[in-house]
Amino acid sequence: MARNGNRGRQGSRRRIGAFEIVNPLLMLAVCFITLYPMWFVFINSINSPEQALLGTVNWFPKNLSLDSYSVVFNDPNLMNGFVVTALRTVIGTAAHVLFTAIVAYGMSKTHLIGRKLYMKIALITMLFSGGLIPTFLLMTKLGLYDNFWVFILPAMYTFFNMVIFMSFFRTIPDGLEESAKVDGASDYGVLFRIVLPNSMAVLATIALFSAVYHWNDYYQGIIYIRSQDLLPLQTMLYKIVAENSMSFMQQQAMAQFGARLPGNSIKFASMMVATAPILVFYPFIQRYLVKGVMIGAIKG
Repeated sequence: MARNGNRGRQGSRRRIGAFEIVNPLLMLAVCFITLYPMWFVFINSINSPEQALLGTVNWFPKNLSLDSYSVVFNDPNLMNGFVVTALRTVIGTAAHVLFTAIVAYGMSKTHLIGRKLYMKIALITMLFSGGLIPTFLLMTKLGLYDNFWVFILPAMYTFFNMVIFMSFFRTIPDGLEESAKVDGASDYGVLFRIVLPNSMAVLATIALFSAVYHWNDYYQGIIYIRSQDLLPLQTMLYKIVAENSMSFMQQQAMAQFGARLPGNSIKFASMMVATAPILVFYPFIQRYLVKGVMIGAIKG
């Protein structure tokens, strides 16, 4: 009896394999590699100018200082870029989600005349591009050069997001749409009253894709914008980091704090101001991301 009890206790003890030891360590290493660059930028942005001048690696700020953020928030150009980026993100995301959903709803209907031809044309646009020069000439001819709407109109539709919408729309029972049409609803009424309210997961997913793109994009500002008042925040940050054009901020820092506030400290503060909003917004909508993509992928 005693031997059987000992064997039972020994059998209940599960051996810990090598994978169960290595996997958590590997995941911790990946998390560290992912998070440390952001932590490094944050620490140096709030570190004292003296520590920033040393260029050493610190895990925590030795002397807390917000002088760099004071310079950044007092720069009218950077704050104007923040407003432009925020407007672009809100308007561009709403326009993209609405337009792509309308197109995808029509393309999800097998009885649509010319549907296969439309799909082939749309697929070609995803695989091949006209190139920078033809696109630039097109935007110029359309009057979008140095215009705020150059951020919105070209990004209203993408084939990839339309496919995600289509796959999700096909999971909605046909009975819902048929009953709405029996009650006299039009195609747009079915879309806005039946389909979209039941597609919140995929709407949040596409909205996240579009919002991250609009917030992080800096390339269009470089190519199509010349007016300082229309430059997005990310384009300004690119010029600060890549071209080292501190201009007004550097002059303001020297006037306010003297030569003791280094340019790198201002760069780190600018990075944090540009990155923080999307980092705060992402966790609240991230749970919809996997759900929206997987539902469309599995049931589509």
